[in-house]
Amino acid sequence: MKANDLRPGVAITLNGKLYVVVKTEHVKPGKGPAYIQAKMRGIDGSGTSEKRFNSSDNVDGATLDRRNVEFLYEDGSGTGTFMDLETFDQSEIGPDILGDSLKFLAPNTACMILFHDDNPVVIELPAAVDVTITDTPPNVKGATATNQLKDALCDTGLKTRVPPFIEIGEKVRISTADGSYMSRVKSE
Repeated sequence: MKANDLRPGVAITLNGKLYVVVKTEHVKPGKGPAYIQAKMRGIDGSGTSEKRFNSSDNVDGATLDRRNVEFLYEDGSGTGTFMDLETFDQSEIGPDILGDSLKFLAPNTACMILFHDDNPVVIELPAAVDVTITDTPPNVKGATATNQLKDALCDTGLKTRVPPFIEIGEKVRISTADGSYMSRVKSE
């Protein structure tokens, strides 16, 4: 595969090690050729590293098995239990793979987990998740400043900032990219 085809979630083999691309950036400096700056996470737990590829470089791609799963529960130590939606097999995935993903996952939330040789390597969250606000200061009457946000705690443990009209018990949509408030969720 060409370096231009690198996207977050793509697995590559580099120097005999398996990496998953976390972030890519196409850089076109004023002087010199364009290049791809890729941030990658080592599957073996060696952490993240960054590498610069020329746009025309060939990269060894690796095949990952994508499985639709449902998050069931977290055991308190950062390990999550997931159920495969096709086979109904349950598997536990540790905090080294999940990272902060559990803060976006309420029980029964669907997501995607990428496996390599039947070992989970990356969790792909949906673009946005719906969570319930469990704690936030009350709205101040007469506060009419625009773009004003207040702190809020969600039922998943995520801390975010929401507009002043959001109250405890309301469902809101949160971006999984940066944990920011997107909108209210309309109750049906």
